[in-house]
Amino acid sequence: MTEKRNIILVGPMGSGKTTIGRQLSKQLNMDFFDSDYEIEKQTGVDISWIFDLEGENGFRKREKKIINKLTKKQGIILATGGGTIKLKEIRNRLSICGVVIYLKTSIETQLSRTNFNNKRPLLQINSREILQKLSNERNPMYKEIADITIHTDKQKTKTVTYKVIELLKKKYYLF
Repeated sequence: MTEKRNIILVGPMGSGKTTIGRQLSKQLNMDFFDSDYEIEKQTGVDISWIFDLEGENGFRKREKKIINKLTKKQGIILATGGGTIKLKEIRNRLSICGVVIYLKTSIETQLSRTNFNNKRPLLQINSREILQKLSNERNPMYKEIADITIHTDKQKTKTVTYKVIELLKKKYYLF
């Protein structure tokens, strides 16, 4: 098996990818990237604006370019957007360039974590229904590419971060 040096965080919105990624970055002294933030930085506008102007397809094209660019790096932690895994090509890319960690969470937790965030274009109306639909569609794809799955419900950031590090040590002999 090829040695995997990057840590890739996948999961639904509100699962803690960015928060856990930042903590891992500090604990492991690795560079952290958030694909959504990188898209906003590159375009100079927020994601909801891109969705409004270009639709989801336009956003996914931008996301694919960013993912391809970031996954060429070595020794990074990458938090992906919730829908990043929609394309098989991107799922394959993520699988080969790092250890993929699926941060799994319930719809209830997602609702509580995203309730006050108006930057989530897919949650502007009927949040519960949308999250259920996205869960049914995407959870099998997260599971498909996951090397490690960690449930984040009712867990503190430090606890999840510690679990990730311990599993990486045990399973991949990293750190």
